[in-house]
Amino acid sequence: MKRLLTFALMLLPLTIAAKSMIKNPQIKSLQAVVNQDWLSPAVMRLGTDDVLNISFDELSHDYHHYVYRVEHCEADWTPSESLFESDWLEGFNNNPIDDYDTSVNTTVAYTHYWFQIPNDRLRLRMSGNYRIHIYDDEDKEHEVMTIEFRVAEQSMPLAMAVTTNTDIDTNVSHQQVSLTLNYGVERVTDPANQLCVVVMQNGREDNMKQKTKPTILSGNGAEWQHSRELIFDAGNEYRKFEVLDVSHPTMGIDDIHWNGEYYEAYPFIDEPRRNYLYDEDANGSFLIRNSDNWQIETTCDYVWVVYRMKTSRLPEGKMIIDGQWTTDADRNTYEMTYDATTGMYGTRILQKQGYYSYQYLWELPDGTSQPAPSEGNFYQTENRYQAFVYYRGPNDQAWRLTAFRQLSLEQIR
Repeated sequence: MKRLLTFALMLLPLTIAAKSMIKNPQIKSLQAVVNQDWLSPAVMRLGTDDVLNISFDELSHDYHHYVYRVEHCEADWTPSESLFESDWLEGFNNNPIDDYDTSVNTTVAYTHYWFQIPNDRLRLRMSGNYRIHIYDDEDKEHEVMTIEFRVAEQSMPLAMAVTTNTDIDTNVSHQQVSLTLNYGVERVTDPANQLCVVVMQNGREDNMKQKTKPTILSGNGAEWQHSRELIFDAGNEYRKFEVLDVSHPTMGIDDIHWNGEYYEAYPFIDEPRRNYLYDEDANGSFLIRNSDNWQIETTCDYVWVVYRMKTSRLPEGKMIIDGQWTTDADRNTYEMTYDATTGMYGTRILQKQGYYSYQYLWELPDGTSQPAPSEGNFYQTENRYQAFVYYRGPNDQAWRLTAFRQLSLEQIR
């Protein structure tokens, strides 16, 4: 017999989102993609042929002996201290990145590095959260980047739905997620301490839900129905542009030119959106490519992209450009400044040729952020939602990821 659940799930720190981070300004274009699916978060399925492809550029033609080390993490991304390395890893850790190549005929010199997991040195044996540390072998004290990804074993069947008919409003400005979890083969006797559920919108960490309480509990599973904790602001479609050729403008680009030192690309000036207008986008994802679509890893050039948002100045906060590609640890890289003369926020970011989707966030003094008022908030927005269920059984020494689902609003229309 089902009964209402009155306790909260395991409360975890606000670090539960997977966020790769570049810590050296010479590193650009970090990508971590499973099976070439650049539109989805980096989640591998345990026991399958899934491959995590990792690549990045270092802005010179000087060779660096980069080494990567993998660690298993708990649901809150703290290192799993109760596990032996042999519990989750088959092979050897601290491996060199052997594959690299230098750029060809580009105005900005760079060296492209890449590797895969699993490989002939290393395989993963356990589900959960993982973090990769990459450092230069000649300077082991300073990491150049960290890459976070997940491995799911899918031992708990999980159903997911999204609706614009929410417990706050109907077809106005919100979307609500519902979940139905079946425990499957897992033994769940203490859900409050054995389960941790995380729901995200477009992989964003600023508005993720991680302390959600199930509304119904049974002996076989749990449900989140009509949960106000799983109501999201609908937001708006991401903005986008594409730099495919440095000789002429392409999609979303007003002008591109050579200024004597480097290429500058000017996306059309962004303006506040008062009404919803459908525009297919990638929800913050990006894809490196050019017009030739040949040897893109080493033939795509770097250009300075000049962003401009025409809107009134907002008080007490910062205008930030946000996307899955904004991974620099120095967030000032993506902060915009206001020019009272032009009435616009603006900034310049060095980016590799390709397709980029982005949004404007307004970061408040307390460190929280939300979509900028200029973005609008419309129920029709085709967001992607991700749900993760972590489980720690009676005999487990660490949190496992036992269910993962992803669903976009367009899939249910």
